[in-house]
Amino acid sequence: MNDRSAAPAPAPSLAQADDFLAESEALGDLLETLAPADWDRPTQFKDWTPNDVVVHLHFWNKAADLSSTDEPAFLMLLQDIMGSIGQGLRPYENAKIAERGPELLALWRGYFREMAARWRDYDPKRRLKWAGPDMSARSSISARQMETWAHAHEVFDLMGVERREADRLQNVVRIGVNTFGWSHQVNGLEIPPEPPFIRLTAPSGAEWRYNDPGAASRIDGDALSFAQVVTQTRNIADTDLQVSGAVAEKWMSIAQCFAGPPETPPPPGARCKQRR
Repeated sequence: MNDRSAAPAPAPSLAQADDFLAESEALGDLLETLAPADWDRPTQFKDWTPNDVVVHLHFWNKAADLSSTDEPAFLMLLQDIMGSIGQGLRPYENAKIAERGPELLALWRGYFREMAARWRDYDPKRRLKWAGPDMSARSSISARQMETWAHAHEVFDLMGVERREADRLQNVVRIGVNTFGWSHQVNGLEIPPEPPFIRLTAPSGAEWRYNDPGAASRIDGDALSFAQVVTQTRNIADTDLQVSGAVAEKWMSIAQCFAGPPETPPPPGARCKQRR
């Protein structure tokens, strides 16, 4: 007689949903330690507060989720956003989400947990609408992890806490590698025909390699540093990256793995862990 209870649980179709969940939980654990006044303290990122960070993450989590559950409603939301963009994105997001502090944390946490559980079973190749080109479900949920990881930086820095990194960081690194062309395009530059060879050390100590080892330019160093540069949470001068070749040097000076208009990386020393 077969013992069905002993059968292993099926692997998720979209493993990146679990990485998104873990990234969100890591920030949530830190947010639980904030005193009431901390929620409105300005960070080193455009003076955003922890309240601003979580409102932003929750709003775009819901938008990405809506694109997977109700495409017409998502397109209507996108149209409304575009019509209001002249007033600024931050006021628009804040007008849609009224909760703050612990209430906001509970709202965001409950939603990302439910969202991650559902997305685990999505077809990774399923196409979803977005503000830019359509994305696969894998790319969409990885982008949510990337944005959560990047914006968590300002909160960890504000609180003077060192984050424990894990190899799920590879999803952020891959987005950075894959947006080599975008970083040039958004800045109105011609895309070089040969991207640099990249060799990075993962949090676990594993080695991650990308592109042709025979490339004229190369980037070597810590995967954390590379992810920080492409998400513009650190200036390259504040990292351990070793960069050689004109193509690699130019890319690392303008790298931008997120959508939107071109953004200028922070000046050297402008983003760092603060003393508690």
